[in-house]
This record gives sequence, structure tokens and C-alpha cells, in this order.
Amino acid sequence: MPYQKNLLEYLIASAERCPDKTAFYDDEETFSFARLWRCARGIGTALAEAGAPVNRPVAVLVDRTAQSVAGMMGALAAGCYYVPIDRKTPAPRLREMLSGLEPGAILYPAAQKDPETLAQFGPALALEALLDRPADDGALEDRRARVLDADPAYMIFTSGSTGTPKGILVSHRAVIDFTEWMAETCGIREDDVLGNQAPFYFDLSVKDLYQTLRFGLTCYVLPQKCFMFPLLLVRALNEHRITGLIWSTSAFRLIAASGALEKEQPKELQKVILGGEALQAAHLNAWKRAAPACRFINLYGPTEVTVDCTWFPIHRDYADGEPIPIGTACRNMEVLLLDEAGKPVEPGEPGEICVRGTGLAIGYYGDWEKTGKAFVQNPLNPHYPDRLYRTGDLARLDGEGNLLFLARKDDQIKHMGYRIELGEIETALSGVEGVAEGVCLFDGAKDRILCCYSGPAEEQTVAKALLEKLPKYMQPNEYHPMAALPHTPNGKIDRPALRRELIP
Repeated sequence: MPYQKNLLEYLIASAERCPDKTAFYDDEETFSFARLWRCARGIGTALAEAGAPVNRPVAVLVDRTAQSVAGMMGALAAGCYYVPIDRKTPAPRLREMLSGLEPGAILYPAAQKDPETLAQFGPALALEALLDRPADDGALEDRRARVLDADPAYMIFTSGSTGTPKGILVSHRAVIDFTEWMAETCGIREDDVLGNQAPFYFDLSVKDLYQTLRFGLTCYVLPQKCFMFPLLLVRALNEHRITGLIWSTSAFRLIAASGALEKEQPKELQKVILGGEALQAAHLNAWKRAAPACRFINLYGPTEVTVDCTWFPIHRDYADGEPIPIGTACRNMEVLLLDEAGKPVEPGEPGEICVRGTGLAIGYYGDWEKTGKAFVQNPLNPHYPDRLYRTGDLARLDGEGNLLFLARKDDQIKHMGYRIELGEIETALSGVEGVAEGVCLFDGAKDRILCCYSGPAEEQTVAKALLEKLPKYMQPNEYHPMAALPHTPNGKIDRPALRRELIP
């Protein structure tokens, strides 16, 4: 492929090469590459006519549907960048996101409740009404000509410690660089059929999206019900002849722990690519027994480094309980382990994972202070600007030169494949009537969030209130009402004391 500066060029090339081949489909709708490109142009024309400026965000309220992909591609076709948001996001949080974003336009599906309220944040367009809209190709080409590869392609909202969601901006060049590396490294082919698990508002889905568009392969959007009934999921993998999975480790673990793989095996599966949190050998072994010829790859990286920055092809057996490495740096990325003073740690010693390279995100939308704290000058290079992202994750090198993930430095956790800051849950908790004080803890061994609070509020009342304020993946797994929370001498809530009491 000639030099590429825009992610949309993957779709354009595949639409020319294999126009009638299925690109994305779900149980209700199918998009060939030609249809996806046609719909993207129609949506892009509507966005341009609605006044969405070039290089400005377009909020796309997404479902687990192939149609959501058309919305995101439409934003790119208009020379904008897309911001995928779960359409089931609680109304207060959605308003907060859109208010801070100030989008050039908002695309929403037919299932969206009360779409009229969206219009106060920008032009709100019903996605279905735009799928067959005529395109103004000349105008779209002029708009895209103004987009550089350093400009944003998308923005992903993640949890924020102050209670305000963070928007992470990622450029076209960062995604292209990662997509090309992954295409050349992970053994994906044009005849693969991917089974999409990650929601489109989760950065893991970027791999499904752009491997599909780059290769001209097919991607089936697995319905949510499959993850509620694991045996149904394995059967769906076989029914749709799925050959590749690019999944979060939590979904992988869910199926492994369910026992479904002992009843039915994924017969067509050839490759599984994982990421999002630590991979446990026991879950890997359950899948290996069910699909012994399958290749497994373990990836690591936060959204701020364009999904992943390290990889580890699993080439041997691991005993249950044995740690599985996150490996070595992806191409054009460097991973450093630094101590608190910004110095490299000794081999085998733990250090913070710090990353430099083309995969680094542009920064946090509208938050210069947070961007400056997370994306810093490389302390090992005093000679010229050299950005480094401090992940807050700890790792060490094993005897073979591979990185082993250890833990988080702070209260930012990885739960169910999502990066969450407990402070955001605590902020929501503090606003619940009847809660005097509240704190959240994370039990990494059991992947559970514990909510501890004092005050007269009933557990059911607190749980219902948080369900209205936060997405499902941020809900606590356990509630512990207390007469009073323990405090340190300086008046802070004594988290270590609570951990000792509640987490063996």
C-alpha cells in the first residue's frame, strides 16, 4: 500500500478490492465493504451540511451493531474524528461527556431514548436516516485533504479520578503504525473471520475495526447475550466459523471459568489475541485444551499508547499460577522501567512502565494540566523534546528479557477489561443521599470492587443510585455498610485497615 495518512484509506482500498465481501455484520444487518463506504460518504455529507467542522469531534452513540461502524466511518469521511459513547450511558454522565466535548455533531441510533435532549449539545442526526443518503464526494475529498496524519482519528472516554470522564485523543498515524505492526506480526489473514467482543466505545475494538478494514476480512459482532450464556457463545463461534478472537482478558476468563469449553470446542479457531488486564495461566490452559492448535498472543497497553505497546507470543505451556509475561515492545515503541526518580531500575527490580514512540496519544481533551503530568519529557534525554507516557503500572524483567506485569501504582484499576479510577466511583458515591463517607477498594485476586460506606443509606438504595450514575462495568460487586469508617491520625480514611479487614 502506498503512503497512508488517513485511516479511512483502509476502507477505500478494501471497497475497491473486494466490494461485495461482508465487512461487518450482526444478527440484524450486514455491511459489505462497498455498502460501508457508500454509507460512510452519505453520513459524512450529512455531517458536513450540519456544520460539523473539520478536525472536530463527532459523538457517535454506539450499540453492539455493525451500523455503529458506519457512523464512525462517516465521521472520518467528513474529515472529523469520532468519539464512540455507549448509548446506554446514564443520562447525567452522558450530558457531562457531551457538555465537555462540545461536538460538531451527534449521531444516534434508532434505539436511543429521548434523542431530542441531544440537540442542546450540537446537531443531532439519526443514523438510520443517513445510511442511503447521496454523497457529495467532491466536498468530502476537500475536507479530508485538510486532515493530517498527526490529527485525531478518534477519542476514547475513560474513567477520571475527579469524577469527570477523561477523553484520550489518538492520531491517524498512531493507529496506522499499530495496525501495520499488528497485521505483520499477529498472523491475521484476509480469509479470517473475527468475532468482535469489545464494545466500540472500548479501545480494544480498534484492533477489530482496522484489521478488518486493512485486510478486507469479515467481522461478526457477537451479541451481548452470548456473554451471558457462555455455551451459547462457543456455539456462535462455530456457527459463524470464527477463526480469530481479539478479546479482553476478562471475557476470555469468563468463558474459561464457565465450563462451556468442556462441553463444546471452538472448531475453527486459529488465533486468540488478548489484552486489557493480566492473563492467568489457568484460563489460558482451559482454552488450549479446547483449541490445541490455536495460537495465543498476550498484549499490554493503556489507551494512551494506542491500545498496546508490548506483546508476547505464547510459545510454551504455563502451569496454573505461573505468571505469563506481557513481553517486549511493539515496533516503533520503547518501554522503559523507571523508578520514582526517573532512573532505570536494575534488571529484575520493579519499575513503572514508561512508553515512548509513535503510539503515544495526543493527550487529554481540554485538559492541559493532566496531559502535562502524564505525558512528560523523557528524563533520560535532556537534549530535545522527547515525550514519555507514565502508565502508573509496575513491571519487572524476567530472566528471558520479557516484562512481567505486577500491579498498579495507585488506585487506577483494571476491572473486567476496563481501566477505572476508583476515585470516580467514590465521587458518585459521595452524592448518594444517606451516605456520610464512602470509599472503594479493589480485590485484584478476585477481580471485584468493594464499596464501603457509613450513614443510614440502605445497600439497595446505594446500588440503585450508582447504577443511575455510572456504567455497568464500574458498579461495585460488594457493599459493606459500616457504623463508621476507620481513619488515620491525620483524618484520612484508613484504606489499609479496610483492606486488612475485607480482603484476605
